[in-house]
Amino acid sequence: INAEYMGISALLVLRSRMSGGKKVVAYFYDDEIGNFYYGSGHPMKPHRMRMAHNLILAYGLYKKMEIYRPTLLSEEHMTRFHSDDYVHFLQHVSPDNNHEYSTELNRYNMDVDCPVFDGLFKFCQMSSGGSVGGAYKLNRGSADIAINWSGGLHHAKKSEASGFCYINDIVLAILELLKYHARVLYIDIDIHHGDGVEEAFYTTDRVMTVSFHKYGDYFPGTGGINDVGVNRGRNYAINFPLHDGIDDVSFEQIFRQVIGRVMDTYRPGAVVMQCGADSLVGDRLGCFNVTLKGHGACVDFVKQYNVPLLLVGGGGYTIRNVARCWAYETSIALDSKLSDELPYNNYYEYYGPDFQLHLTPSNMENLNSQQYLEKTTGIVFDILRQMPHAPSVQYSKQIPRDPELENPEENPDIRIQPWESDSLMEDEREFYDESDVADPSSTAQYRQTMHMDL
Repeated sequence: INAEYMGISALLVLRSRMSGGKKVVAYFYDDEIGNFYYGSGHPMKPHRMRMAHNLILAYGLYKKMEIYRPTLLSEEHMTRFHSDDYVHFLQHVSPDNNHEYSTELNRYNMDVDCPVFDGLFKFCQMSSGGSVGGAYKLNRGSADIAINWSGGLHHAKKSEASGFCYINDIVLAILELLKYHARVLYIDIDIHHGDGVEEAFYTTDRVMTVSFHKYGDYFPGTGGINDVGVNRGRNYAINFPLHDGIDDVSFEQIFRQVIGRVMDTYRPGAVVMQCGADSLVGDRLGCFNVTLKGHGACVDFVKQYNVPLLLVGGGGYTIRNVARCWAYETSIALDSKLSDELPYNNYYEYYGPDFQLHLTPSNMENLNSQQYLEKTTGIVFDILRQMPHAPSVQYSKQIPRDPELENPEENPDIRIQPWESDSLMEDEREFYDESDVADPSSTAQYRQTMHMDL
């Protein structure tokens, strides 16, 4: 082993693995992320990331992780996937000048779902910087698991915003992982189909996408069982369409069966998992009956494969449950058990009246019959059988250093001390009645854009 090349942190991870020690977890968070505001009545609330982080602090989980402030990703780095003109537009548009960009607003699908708000581009930089930074740490061997709950914006397209998403941090992170890994697996348990990520890698076998989602008259309207990829990517896009009301038992059953078969067949070098919390029971835009235990069981199952793992956020519109979910799944990454009684924290009043961590399932009907789930699982297995076993590809084992992602002088990794975090005043507009959230039936139209061919 070339110690100078790997670096001390990577050797510490290797030593931990060889001694059977716990996984090294790198956690990315910027306390400014909660200041951004999509607008009055908009269901996307960046404030939820601050709430999740506060729970992570209150439970003491921060003591067990390496905590980093993400680099603000550059315009140039974003154009490794997104078109130059689209990124340039995001960098320069603002609420003050958007009247000058009427043509571009229409071209780039900037509408009610994807509004122009103060600090939009910086928000994109933070969100994507955490995911790409996490992928970079996984590549260098300085972490086993990387977490960026402000990422997971899986709907963004190459030249278009979509579904509250502007820059696709997941695609950029996967491109970073592909510098070192021959194959990367993307798993999506958001209630909405991971269309932006699937579309980006629809023609390549170096990335397999697997999405479990509500399908039918539901945004974004894609992700049918027969959408399997094209050309070299045929059979490397897996979709498991679901109906309303799926519960923990059913969700965990299909997840274990499908992902178990995918891991055995595809053998990825790294996994990116989008943990959208809108698939939880009680979500304002969702219609599933999955609790934290069922959602978290999926994360735990993937973690057991001991493959470099990047966990990112995503949807989630009942923000007290989003915070519960991501704090709980952080504990899963750390092999730490949490008390069901929530510790006192800055947002304690949000969690009433029970002030408990775990959620109770509702009495809604599960419209996913056992027969339907078994039939769909069988179709997925048939697709996987048509796939060549673990495709090989030539790639470099060397991991080039990226000054933008390291840059220790201008933007060093900063451990966030508990007394420093959450010291900012919250935007008073974030204190709202969650029952007043906008209509859950988003009607933003899916548009076909160009695929990436790697």
